Amino acid sequence: MVKLVTDSVSDIPPELVKDLGITVIPLHVQFGSETYKDRVDLTAEEFYHKLKNSSTLPTTSAPAPGLFAEVFDNLAIKHSQILGVFVSRKLSATYDVAVQGVKLMKRKCQVEIVDSTMGIMGQGFLVIEAAKKAITGASLGELVSMISKTIPRVHVRITLDTLEYLARGGRIGKVQALMGALLKMNPILGLKDGVAFPFARVRSRAKATDWLCDFASKFSKVKALAVEYGTNIAEAEALAKRIASMFPKVPIYLSNVSPVIGTHTGPTILSITVMEE
Repeated sequence: MVKLVTDSVSDIPPELVKDLGITVIPLHVQFGSETYKDRVDLTAEEFYHKLKNSSTLPTTSAPAPGLFAEVFDNLAIKHSQILGVFVSRKLSATYDVAVQGVKLMKRKCQVEIVDSTMGIMGQGFLVIEAAKKAITGASLGELVSMISKTIPRVHVRITLDTLEYLARGGRIGKVQALMGALLKMNPILGLKDGVAFPFARVRSRAKATDWLCDFASKFSKVKALAVEYGTNIAEAEALAKRIASMFPKVPIYLSNVSPVIGTHTGPTILSITVMEE
């Protein structure tokens, strides 16, 4: 069976990670001289507390290539094929470091590294779907093809109260054009061609939440949905409840974004991810 590997930016709920046998490599968050493994040494709650109270702005990074090689080599003991699906290479060096890691492997194993072109549960859905197919016996080639065909059917939309964190982290991409116009606006962002891209702007948080809900409602054939949040779980649960009323038979995942994502979005992130049939 093909073994699935991803990074902590995928935000896959822990119970699914366990049930589907997915290996998650934690990325790193740095506060000054202190380095933490995402969700291993630093929980989301601890991270946002530090973000609020620290005088040092955090940064993020991928582990060294040797760590990827070590993970792949350990998995190669029991698996002859590995599929790594990682955060957009336009947002992070993780994909490229994983490719370097494959070259450093000591064991023989067929390894494919895929750029999800996404992050958060957009990336997570690709990994979940591949893991489910792998369990049924799908080959490595079939899984890579499936992911390529699924990417256009996965749609991520995000709202924030501020673009400050994206700007500081250098991940703002095409959203830069909105900076001057968004001093009193709530932006709606998406991931397009692997980078953050502006889709709309509204005048209040309530309207932003309505926008996300309306966005989901426009899809007629939905396979799965995800709602993610930074610190406001009540807001996320309320949005998930509204969406569930429109799609009563569709699974909806509630997920807390990783500290790595929180570094670049701040605590007010609220997102919805739609995977079409």
